[in-house]
Amino acid sequence: MNPFLTLLLLFLIPIFFLLVKKTRSSQKLPPGSRGLPIIGQSLTLLQVMKANTAKQWLEERVKKYGPISKLSLFGKPTVFISGQAANKCGEDHKRVRGALISFLKPESLKQYIGKMDEEVRRHLEMHWQGKQKVTVLPLMKTLTFNIICSLLFGIEKGARREELIKCFQAMIGGMWSIPINLPFTRYNHSLRASSRVQEMLKELVREKRIELQQKGTSSHQDLITCLLNIHGKDNEEALSDDEIVHNVMLVMVAGHDTSSVLITFIVRLLADDPTIHAGVVQEQEDIAKSKSSGELLTLDDLAKMKYTWKVAMETLRMFPPIFGRFRKTLKDVEYGGYLIPQGWQIFWATSMTHMDANIFQEPSKFDPARFENQATLPPYSFVSFGGGLRICPGYKFARIETLVSIHYLVTQFRWKLCYTDNSFSRDPMPIPTQGLPIQIEPKKLL
Repeated sequence: MNPFLTLLLLFLIPIFFLLVKKTRSSQKLPPGSRGLPIIGQSLTLLQVMKANTAKQWLEERVKKYGPISKLSLFGKPTVFISGQAANKCGEDHKRVRGALISFLKPESLKQYIGKMDEEVRRHLEMHWQGKQKVTVLPLMKTLTFNIICSLLFGIEKGARREELIKCFQAMIGGMWSIPINLPFTRYNHSLRASSRVQEMLKELVREKRIELQQKGTSSHQDLITCLLNIHGKDNEEALSDDEIVHNVMLVMVAGHDTSSVLITFIVRLLADDPTIHAGVVQEQEDIAKSKSSGELLTLDDLAKMKYTWKVAMETLRMFPPIFGRFRKTLKDVEYGGYLIPQGWQIFWATSMTHMDANIFQEPSKFDPARFENQATLPPYSFVSFGGGLRICPGYKFARIETLVSIHYLVTQFRWKLCYTDNSFSRDPMPIPTQGLPIQIEPKKLL
């Protein structure tokens, strides 16, 4: 063969296959428009979340394009997927998940109940007692972050904890924002705060590593120490500092916002619904009467809080703290007959199934009885803590945190709302009007 033709073929064949692959991929991409560069549909999503109409907006997308469609969110090509099957997306880092499950195992949780009890009592004494009016959401965020710092990371009160809280809140404030990195934007403030949080956590990791080497502290002393102990099994390498920091930050976000929002909306519900309020108060006061003065709550006490937890689950169903989740594809993925290219992000609104009338009858009605037997619910329909094998390892931690907080709130205080507007917005977490200001009065100690 002519050498020139040979070279030409060698040059053209790769291009031919590249064009074929590109054509095939473009044909199999989900329907939809990615909108304007960088901005895409980000502003629209943020607007409908703030107006609390995001669910309706996504339902319109499903009607128009079907259960899978492409768009652009926060500067990245994105595929939106909906339905119960979408709630199964993603895989966890198995070693990290195993460490979290081990750290939060039942015998460890028993020890945390007493520490949480002390944290909640201290918080109420500092921020509630002697007050006539408080704003619930910011106080609950303070409480849950202090619990995280104390129990999960071993950070005691002081300047370090205060700086970490400040930087963490700034980081959270810009996580769902347009990725325009200019000094005055929320995105820029969030990036800088995130860098500082990571620096502080890396310093803490180094300190914990030295302490572990020198003193041989228990691997379950705190979460960071537990993650440092992931090594030596099946020839696995130890987690890097960056991996530990990444997973610690995930736990911080989940533990801080989920519990604080849940407790806040339970407080609002109890002020609005006398019947639900009476049931919770009766259950909690019965437990309080069985305790001697100053005695801490125990695992057995929490096991008796069945009705209170059903109220909490129904609150999570109707007011889920996490509206949607993102995952990044590490390789080309076939889903629903379409191609999701490597590097794209997948977005799904985990809570859309919560208000599906085919799953929950009269979904707009608050009914704790739905959770008399959670096993009867269809798989991946109630996913406030994930579902199936991917259920959140911190589920039991959040349960203890919530039940202990509600116990002391309802046994020590009465309250009423300072407004009649029961709406809320998302930024991205649900925020009740004005952060839920309430008038409070103390109860006589039982």
